[in-house]
Amino acid sequence: MAIILDGKKTSKKIKESIKNEISSIVQKDYRAPSLAVVLVGDNQASEIYVNRKKKTSEYIGIDSKVLKYSSDISEEKLLNIIDSLNKDKNIDGILVQLPLPAHINNINIINSILPDKDVDGFHPFNAGSNIIGHNCFVPCTPLGIIKLLDEYNINISGMNAVILGRSNIVGKPLIPLLLRKDATVTICHSKTKNIKELCSNADLLISAIGKGHFVSQEYVKDGAVVVDVGISRDNKKVVGDVDFESVKNKASYITPVPGGVGPMTIAMLMYNTLKAFKMHNNL
Repeated sequence: MAIILDGKKTSKKIKESIKNEISSIVQKDYRAPSLAVVLVGDNQASEIYVNRKKKTSEYIGIDSKVLKYSSDISEEKLLNIIDSLNKDKNIDGILVQLPLPAHINNINIINSILPDKDVDGFHPFNAGSNIIGHNCFVPCTPLGIIKLLDEYNINISGMNAVILGRSNIVGKPLIPLLLRKDATVTICHSKTKNIKELCSNADLLISAIGKGHFVSQEYVKDGAVVVDVGISRDNKKVVGDVDFESVKNKASYITPVPGGVGPMTIAMLMYNTLKAFKMHNNL
């Protein structure tokens, strides 16, 4: 029976540590770290995520501003808003909640955020810095996965790590993080042949494809560490990519959905915002 990688418990520990650090910073007459979240349109899932981020920010002492705009806002106007946030010295982190309406180019928006305020870690400067191992902002979900593995003292050096999914948000930025810990990394996607065979040889299997119960026990090697990033709905129930009930009897460690990687993602956003504040104040 696998040990549960408890993201809820680990994220709480990280948030308490950040809360204590912010408290001691504010006591030294610094302002609180600040985060501006830009939300466009009425996507219900996005609104839930943003409210969760705001609630967590308030709890740990980050000044969070949610800037909400209608879905018909022009790309030019949105770029002007980001430009003003870039110039505002009282804003440490800027996050534009994705997805954006179809008429707005995501890449143009992401590229307009200053790299030192890009707490999502999506700007090409941060993406490139992550690959070559420079200090930068790393996307929150991959960073959360690494912190969760560290919390359970899982040494991945020499492991055969397989990632399912090649998104810019999870799959791609995770590769250099695993390489820096000396894992051997394989990335699989929709065109990969023999996916089951590749997965079943993995010591560390990370799935981020958003297909409910895709990873059955046949995909998992005995004693593998299994990290489930996927979120889908099955009869209104939230499920992951991994068929948890069958896989938990083969894996050595496994993340649940919900309560695994999800809480770590928000904790890492707080971590990145504090990091931005410290950079801006030479702390």
